[in-house]
Amino acid sequence: MYGFKIVDKLQKIDKDIKRDQLKYHSKRVLVSKEFTFDSAHHLHCYEGKCKNLHGHTYKVIFGISGYVDHHGLVIDFGDIKNIWKSEIEVHLDHKYLNESLPPMNTTAENIVVWIYEKMVAALQEEKRQKQYSGLEVEFVRLYETPTSYAEARREWMEIE
Repeated sequence: MYGFKIVDKLQKIDKDIKRDQLKYHSKRVLVSKEFTFDSAHHLHCYEGKCKNLHGHTYKVIFGISGYVDHHGLVIDFGDIKNIWKSEIEVHLDHKYLNESLPPMNTTAENIVVWIYEKMVAALQEEKRQKQYSGLEVEFVRLYETPTSYAEARREWMEIE
């Protein structure tokens, strides 16, 4: 009725597909992963509602590019998650951002650049450990609300 079918024969490595076939191409590809976190903050020198202590459920989206490895991966999504959990989220989730981040006005514009810098530093280490090729953080998008976000892009961050 729905066309569901169990595979006739499960492909086996070195029998049905050779290891040198796992890498289909040598092109740069962008992969993306999203996370959410909950935090409280307030803005200094701002005359609006955000001058008062309040919270958000933030969403952050990473766009990471690179060249596929011999398995056909740019970077394992699990490695992105591990970096997020150990290097970035620990400073953000269920935290008072004015206290947990470096001294700054905790605007989305400032926070997204801090997140971008943390991911760039972590990926440098990941490249050394896992032999990933040409990894670049292309963008980080930080949603403060479902309809409002700030974005840091590599081409902007590399201009000084």
